[in-house]
Amino acid sequence: MKALYKSGPHEGLELVDRPEPVTGPHEVKIRVETAGICGTDLHILAYDDAARSMIEAPLIPGHEFYGEVVEVGELATHVQLGDKVSGEGHVVCGMCRNCRAGRRQMCINTVSVGVQRDGAFAEYVVIPETNAWVHRDESITPELGAIFDPFGNAVHTALAYPLVGEDVLITGAGPIGLMAAEVVRHAGARKIVITDVSTARLDLARSMGIDLAVDVSANRIREAQLEMGMVEGFDIGLEMSGHATALPEMIDNMNHGGKIAMLGLPSTNIDINWGKVVTHMLTLKGIYGREMYETWYAMSAMLGSNAQLRERISSIVTDRLPATEWEAGFEAARAGQGGKVILDWTVFN
Repeated sequence: MKALYKSGPHEGLELVDRPEPVTGPHEVKIRVETAGICGTDLHILAYDDAARSMIEAPLIPGHEFYGEVVEVGELATHVQLGDKVSGEGHVVCGMCRNCRAGRRQMCINTVSVGVQRDGAFAEYVVIPETNAWVHRDESITPELGAIFDPFGNAVHTALAYPLVGEDVLITGAGPIGLMAAEVVRHAGARKIVITDVSTARLDLARSMGIDLAVDVSANRIREAQLEMGMVEGFDIGLEMSGHATALPEMIDNMNHGGKIAMLGLPSTNIDINWGKVVTHMLTLKGIYGREMYETWYAMSAMLGSNAQLRERISSIVTDRLPATEWEAGFEAARAGQGGKVILDWTVFN
């Protein structure tokens, strides 16, 4: 099969022929149709410090994908041949305290598809049957199916707190931040403000109907509060950027008793005003991945019941390229000026 392959501990990837993965008794083999490029994949391509801490090469990366089940292990009982699926990328042990208590997203022995085991930048990928999310709704396109993983990050973050009637600040208008804004709107938020420094991404946010998109390279969030007629600050904050200045400024603009969910991974230590966190009685919660599998049920329910939400989430995919043009796809993702970039693997079928 054709696959993007990191042959060793060095920069770069190669489109090469690799053996098809073998399907274990509790696993399913999926013919990949579409696969999204994630920030993690950019780290793996560059083989930077983040990648060196995560992976052991050789490796096939890729963890955001959609495809068709073409082989089912002898002990797999629920997924069928021909099912259209997305994949939960976190493979858990099933036996640690959190797994046995039903908190699988907190498994201490998690192995990630495309990071610690071969992934979906290939014609075929093998995952445990329990990690395959079967799509029953025909409105889920290959593009939409490929972004269920990052959409799940957005849903997990956005639904961390009750949202009805709340004013929400989202820092970071990348694909996941934009998805979170749509989920927040669907869940009943009052006002939604999103920030970034990319003109293209802020324009995309405006085209999606976000109440206010703020360029924080030129304007401050305090000014956005005044423009929106807000008196006491934001009720909910979703920190999606990982930028060192985002969380401190968010804290400065929260209402007393405000709640913050943090998905963005900072590359440096961040100094924050802990006195304000205490005296303003703020709640800070870290978010990683998706709740397994409550987030997946929520995603399917929302997209299946709201055509406008489905259309807007789909619009976040701004680039679809054949897998043979993977270098251009990675360059578009690295530039960070658009939405989600999808590679089409059907070109090899």
